[in-house]
Amino acid sequence: MVGADETLLRPGEVAAIFGVNAKTVARWARDGLIRSIRTPGGHMRIYAEDVRVLAARNDEPADVTAG
Repeated sequence: MVGADETLLRPGEVAAIFGVNAKTVARWARDGLIRSIRTPGGHMRIYAEDVRVLAARNDEPADVTAG
């Protein structure tokens, strides 16, 4: 379960941050590079903190504010 302070992002939002396709983000999640959850409706959500860490590792700016 997601804590109240955990921000979740859609794969498209993460893709826009890194300049990749949303399917690439899904593959990163499948491969364990970033953590994700599934909503009750089956949609993927990515933990913003993992996006920040990945961006820092790759020296990329990451504005991970949802919305």
